[in-house]
Amino acid sequence: MAPNRSFGRNVHFYDISRPDVALGGLQLTPTFTKKTFLYALELLIISDCPYDVYLRNSVTPLTPTEEPLEQGKYDIKPISPDGKIFITNEYCITRVLSHTVSGRDEAFRRPVRERDGMCVITGVVNPQSRVDVDNWRTYHAAHIFPLSAESWFITNGFSRWITDRGEQSSGINSCQNGLLMRSHVHEEFDNYSFSVNVDDDYKIVTFMEDILNVGGRRLDPVCRNPNDERHVPDELLRWHFRQAVLANMRGAGEPIFESDFPPGTDMMGEILGGTHASVRMEAELFTRLYGTPLAS
Repeated sequence: MAPNRSFGRNVHFYDISRPDVALGGLQLTPTFTKKTFLYALELLIISDCPYDVYLRNSVTPLTPTEEPLEQGKYDIKPISPDGKIFITNEYCITRVLSHTVSGRDEAFRRPVRERDGMCVITGVVNPQSRVDVDNWRTYHAAHIFPLSAESWFITNGFSRWITDRGEQSSGINSCQNGLLMRSHVHEEFDNYSFSVNVDDDYKIVTFMEDILNVGGRRLDPVCRNPNDERHVPDELLRWHFRQAVLANMRGAGEPIFESDFPPGTDMMGEILGGTHASVRMEAELFTRLYGTPLAS
């Protein structure tokens, strides 16, 4: 059975007019302050008027402070008596561990490694990065926006934020769409287990148990220096944070896919027999075949 993002939730939020039907929730982590929670709700809630958020049975609405969020049920109350609220139906992109097998790999990895030189999430510097060793075995150049959604990337105008795209048409494989991470950190990033809140001084927010011990750290400045033409645009980081909120907090959450297939496993059979099979298969194919010319 696939892991469930709703398992272990101890915070739920509701339309106050329907107090028995949760709109979503989260597994509370130390990085979720009242400020972070209210900001996340702004990404999830559509309302025809302003609203307040109350811990159930409290008479004082939440304010955006750095105080820790409490466990419990939260009611969203429109200011207007006739006000309505809805949960967004914004598309959440299915992700698998991002990698390619084409000749474009090096053109993406090399400048990400040169720019960052460390895991920008944990701060661990690669001591074997010098030219005479050039060992990046436990470091991955991770895509912020997945290769499998290149058409979505183009259609929704994210290409305009990429200024260092070389010969690429869309820029999705530019180093500006990449971050250097330890390999195990990369997998959690692609799973939306954590993300970077640009609008809270690049704080790393965890949406699941913080097994990496990165919650509350700041994204290292080496990858976001605006004076470096290869810097990561804030807009791409904001997109990833928004996706993490959708994946983890809306409804029961998006599916989590198994990525550890032991030798001899019928990988295709496992995928086709799992949840959201067609969506995952499409993501796997686009990711693995990106940039690979097809036979005519």
